[in-house]
Amino acid sequence: MKVLFIGGTGTISTAISKQLLTEGHDLYLLNRGNRNDVLPKQAHYIMADINDEAYVAKKLEGMQFDVVCDFIGFVPEQVARDYRLFKGKTKQYMYISSASAYHKPLKDYRITEGTTLSNPYWQYSQDKIACEEYLFKKYREDGFPVTIIRPSHTYDERSIPVAVHGNGGSWQVIKRMLDGKPVIIQGDGTTLWTLTHNSDFAKGFIGLMGNVHAIGEAFQITNDESVTWNQIYQVIADVLQVKIKPYYVSSSYLAAVSNYDFTGSLIGDKSNTVVFDNSKLKSVVPGLCMNVSLEKGLRSTIAYVLAHPECQQEDPAFDAWCDKIITVLENAKAQIM
Repeated sequence: MKVLFIGGTGTISTAISKQLLTEGHDLYLLNRGNRNDVLPKQAHYIMADINDEAYVAKKLEGMQFDVVCDFIGFVPEQVARDYRLFKGKTKQYMYISSASAYHKPLKDYRITEGTTLSNPYWQYSQDKIACEEYLFKKYREDGFPVTIIRPSHTYDERSIPVAVHGNGGSWQVIKRMLDGKPVIIQGDGTTLWTLTHNSDFAKGFIGLMGNVHAIGEAFQITNDESVTWNQIYQVIADVLQVKIKPYYVSSSYLAAVSNYDFTGSLIGDKSNTVVFDNSKLKSVVPGLCMNVSLEKGLRSTIAYVLAHPECQQEDPAFDAWCDKIITVLENAKAQIM
């Protein structure tokens, strides 16, 4: 296949790009070149800012693709731009939406592609919903060959997945564990969550590429394994060979007393129990098997992060915030008792 990725070097897309090149597909990457060195040299690179529509249109003049995918479209204006650029120039346009767009609070913990889209807590999710609505409208009215993809919490080798972290990412949480400090976990840690390694995600995604049954449809691509946040943090601690010291705080309290976007990322997403039903995906991609378990994936990621100092971004502001939250709550507890 002749494929164009807008982006192509992020957490989700890097694994897909590598696999496509391994299989011998003709892959073009349209991006600003910030991380192209992570991919094999046989990819074709189109150095451009996708937001410069006129320049990109000129660079792509006369080119046709079997598949175009936008990994970095977040608002309706961006997918409208893609529609103008690629109408009549691709057999399939794949858009990366988000499973966070599903109805919050959940009406049923079991999520299918038919679950209502509505998330009043997170602008990010609301924008993704608006993008989906625009693209499906273009499919119905103009036959634009769209396929919607809804990932949930997908991770790679560079970042250890946790729920409550600061702007610097997850490393400071890991450092707290290594230093023997308490780690804040939202709620009581018993809600179910799904983590998907990007290599597993790539298998599902590639199975939908060039697939006639995927046109005009939406698919969620996630692992089938559902685990509690307590189990996630325990596996991380076990791999690090440290004792976990969980400190449980309600999501609503965390959202109320911080400048971090916990209203969206927790109340609108990670605090909800989610169990994804991937039957639709598997009916269209026969034989698909997600085989990177929680322990296998986290063990690999943690080993990589510990071996690469560039992945260890410290966040002293978040560390101090955690200490302050714990101190305030402990003092309140002492006053009551």
